[in-house]
Amino acid sequence: MSARGLVIAAPASGSGKTLLTLALLRALKNRGLAVAGAKSGPDYIDPKFHEAACGHPSVNLDAWAMPAEQLTHQAAGQPGELLIVEGAMGVMDGAGPAGSGSVADLALTLRLPLVLVLDVARQGHSAALPVAGLRALRPDLPVAGVILNRVGSPRHEIMARTALAETGVPVLGAIARHASLAMPERHLGLVQAGEHGDLEAFLENAAGIVGNSVDLDALIAAATSLAKPGSAAPLPPLGQRMAIARDIAFSFAYPHLLQGWRAQGAELSFFSPLADEPPAPDADAVFLPGGYPELHGEVLGKASRFKTGLHAAAQSCKPVYGECGGYMVLGNAIIDADGKSHEMLGLLPVETSFATRRLNLGYRRFTPLAGGPWDTPLMGHEFHYSTVVSEAGADRLFEAADAFGEKLAPMGLRSGSVSGSFAHIIAPASS
Repeated sequence: MSARGLVIAAPASGSGKTLLTLALLRALKNRGLAVAGAKSGPDYIDPKFHEAACGHPSVNLDAWAMPAEQLTHQAAGQPGELLIVEGAMGVMDGAGPAGSGSVADLALTLRLPLVLVLDVARQGHSAALPVAGLRALRPDLPVAGVILNRVGSPRHEIMARTALAETGVPVLGAIARHASLAMPERHLGLVQAGEHGDLEAFLENAAGIVGNSVDLDALIAAATSLAKPGSAAPLPPLGQRMAIARDIAFSFAYPHLLQGWRAQGAELSFFSPLADEPPAPDADAVFLPGGYPELHGEVLGKASRFKTGLHAAAQSCKPVYGECGGYMVLGNAIIDADGKSHEMLGLLPVETSFATRRLNLGYRRFTPLAGGPWDTPLMGHEFHYSTVVSEAGADRLFEAADAFGEKLAPMGLRSGSVSGSFAHIIAPASS
């Protein structure tokens, strides 16, 4: 179990938090330190990179959707001597009018110090402004140090360091601009870890550059003890023996949900729709997580054994639940980016399109309607570009509200034991 940790944060998105976190995880592992990672907020992709970098599964710590007891429990449960938590967006960016659930809130809940990543590519002495502003606005936040990123020259570094000396916050390192540190992206963020062309070489290169540019001893010394772990009720499993889709088209399953289901006695098995595998015949429930089915429409459309297995589960009245990408596959068809329609499972009367795109993004509070797999309020989020071409002829699954408390249109569909929506469930609502 992790005993100490720190949070990698930044004034804004795009500052280099992910790259720095990966490089630190690998550099510290290479030094023989047992280190683990965690990700702030609703992110499926970065934790897989964390795992590749340090060899341990990473977890999500969502200060908006998870109660404090669950946050401390998840953080303390990570293996190793040191936990490095990668922040999301800017350090004070949260949800709703008050910005709740920010990285700042998470750091205070976990009682961990911040290490700020400052992208100084377009500034010199002004690098001190975010630090001074954060200390003025949130004097309750411990800032252990800063790391300068995308430094242009030795003189550039001197200017930033001189300005930051006025804040009293130590500079733990300075990383020069390196084209080799760029990471490939697609419409939902980074390309998945399993699809990176040569991830091992990339991580070793990044660890070498960052390890030579950051005072790792000072970084380790800056870590503090984690808050005492609490406990919170996990999301109930869909069944005693759950079959879960898992491949590059269905990779968005939160580790804490799977851990919670196992802790409640559920037996989990996995199958690959892209390999035309059906769910285990003895499974009493099926879960289709989100992912990138819109990129694999032709393969999924021809996956006859997968389709037969899902239809058999539905005909046997076993709970079948799909979220986001899984919901799209439960529908009649997916239209890909080229406008070609691919026949899906046809278990729910919905057709979706990736040819016509619109970003749907934000935290959500869900109130289940009658007949769905859960009966208590849920916290989660929505993040997709696909649009609904048609969606009718079945019962709705959730009532929904956004982080501002504004009521949204009902989400998802339910037909018999089959249900799904674009929602990503994170945790039961605490109140």
